[in-house]
Amino acid sequence: MHSVAIPVDLKPLPSPALRRFAWGVLAYFIAVILWGSLVRASGAGAGCGNHWPLCNGTVLQHSASMNTVIEFTHRITSGISFFSSVGLLVWTFAGTSRGHLARPAAAAVVIFTLIEAVIGALLVKLGLTAQSQSPLRPWYLALHLTNTLLLLAALTMTAHLLSRKHGYLRGTIRLVAPLGTSIGVAVVLIVGVTGSLAALGDTLFPATSLGSALAQDFSTTSGWLVRWRWTHPTIAFLASIFLICILVRAARRTTEWDNRGLSALVLVLLAAQYVLGVLDVVLLAPVWLQIAHLLGADLLWAALVVLTARLTLQPAETASSS
Repeated sequence: MHSVAIPVDLKPLPSPALRRFAWGVLAYFIAVILWGSLVRASGAGAGCGNHWPLCNGTVLQHSASMNTVIEFTHRITSGISFFSSVGLLVWTFAGTSRGHLARPAAAAVVIFTLIEAVIGALLVKLGLTAQSQSPLRPWYLALHLTNTLLLLAALTMTAHLLSRKHGYLRGTIRLVAPLGTSIGVAVVLIVGVTGSLAALGDTLFPATSLGSALAQDFSTTSGWLVRWRWTHPTIAFLASIFLICILVRAARRTTEWDNRGLSALVLVLLAAQYVLGVLDVVLLAPVWLQIAHLLGADLLWAALVVLTARLTLQPAETASSS
């Protein structure tokens, strides 16, 4: 008896429950990232001392300070995020066909989550928290933020690929003009890193007025973190050019998806980031505004990842006909 090959489109799709879980894990990770920003902006990073994974050498905290509560909560939620990433990996392998592209994406989620934990542990053990002005801190923070964005990208790709009805198996997709899109995404990644360094400078060297903040930026006595704050808005402006090019390409190119709604969302989020960035400067970077700015950046990043995946990883039959 000869086996009959099952057409790609007739292979079982992931369950709606799995797709919802993947998007839910992405939302949860964003919440954990925002809480981590609160830890940094509030100076609560030393709330558990230099102990890791324990907090102040114990599990249960008695008469804990507010800094301890904030830091310990972040550690608990981060631990839950690891188990949720493992759950996503197991469920993805169990609920998808062999060759499904969501499988390597889910594996990348677990890898980046483990790297995130290692970097977080090093920040604590090396004392690169709270008001530490160690020259190592900016580099560890840049590495931390880069890994965080790659983690969010892997989570977003996992959820997106699980939600696809076509072009989700190896051999059924075609790369379409990946170079320009990859450059645009890389520039946005650099924007995120420079933003984290600018936020660290605001935390370590707070200004009392807008005038004094501008004076700090151009003072030769200021540390390099402060004098380099201008790089963030400058690179953000350059990144917006790439984003606009991607949006124009999305509007012109015929794909499996109607990208007009997602393109509009990216444009709105981009405009919101500029507004929040200006307010961040004028209001001297209050904690709540830093968190709102980061939330907008994470949402923009996730939307951009989905849009670029739609444009670059197209179903083979669609790409060949466009």
